[in-house]
Formats: sequence, C-alpha cells, structure tokens
Amino acid sequence: MMSFFAVNAIVSFFAALVLHELGHYFAARMCGVPIKQAGFGWGPKVFGVKVSTVDCQLRLLPVGAYVQMDIGALQRRPLLQQLFVLGAGIGVNLVLCVIAWGSLFGAFNLALAIGNLIPVYQLDGWKSGMVICRKMFGRPSPVVEWILTLGGGAIGLAVLVRAFLNI
Repeated sequence: MMSFFAVNAIVSFFAALVLHELGHYFAARMCGVPIKQAGFGWGPKVFGVKVSTVDCQLRLLPVGAYVQMDIGALQRRPLLQQLFVLGAGIGVNLVLCVIAWGSLFGAFNLALAIGNLIPVYQLDGWKSGMVICRKMFGRPSPVVEWILTLGGGAIGLAVLVRAFLNI
C-alpha cells in the first residue's frame, strides 16, 4: 500500500511540472506566440486530443512535461518578450515555492526553478542563454553556442556531484 508521503510526492511533483509548463503556455499566449503542442511525459504517445489549435498529448514515461511553441514566431518577438516566455515557468515555480514554503510541493517548485536556471541543454536557462547570445552577436554563433552547451552541462554535472556527495 502506498503511503501518504509517496502519494503527496507524486502529486506534488506532477502538479509542479504541469504548472511550470502552464506558465510558459500563458506567457506565450500573452506575447502572441502560437502553441503547437503540449504534453505530459516522454517517449511514445499514449493518448492525444486536439484542444483548439493545440495538440495535447500524454506520453508513456510520466517524467517531464513540455509546451512546444512556434519557434519562428517566438524568435521574431523582442528579446524581453522571448525571455519572459522562456522564464515564465521558472517564475511560476518561484511564486508557488513562496506560497507553499515548508511543504513538499514548495520544495519541488524550488527544485524545478533552480534546475531550470542552470544552462543545461534544452532547459529554460540554456534556451535563455541562446536567445541572449544570438541577440548579442546578431546571429547564431556555433562556437559560442557549443561553449554555452558544454559549459552548462559541466555546471549541471557539478551540481549533481555536489548534491550527491553531501548526502
């Protein structure tokens, strides 16, 4: 039989993930960036339904969630709007962390916010770093983008090693 703690942990984690992605969704809508797809989980699609113009999907592995935007439309927005959309999920997690401070739900939201700030490939911090680099150089710069990607990976690895060595 599952304990209350396990149920609380699962529900809190999934709620934090979904609310993070809803932050991106509503920020994109506010900035006029079309949403193509929204999903929960990774891997093969288990179930899908079209809601308005958004293809909503449930995937096999219940770890993670995502909102797929029209990247071209996002890139045509001013830098601050792009950063607003990319940072909205982190912002939602930080607000929820403060509101739920001291609870497991608050801890999951803080972990998601901090984790997404690290410039690890495909996370919000990395995407924001790419947007800033491309704005600074006026175009994509493969060398700078590889440095950001590898550097972010090294930072992420260092954070994980540090976390596990301090248990």
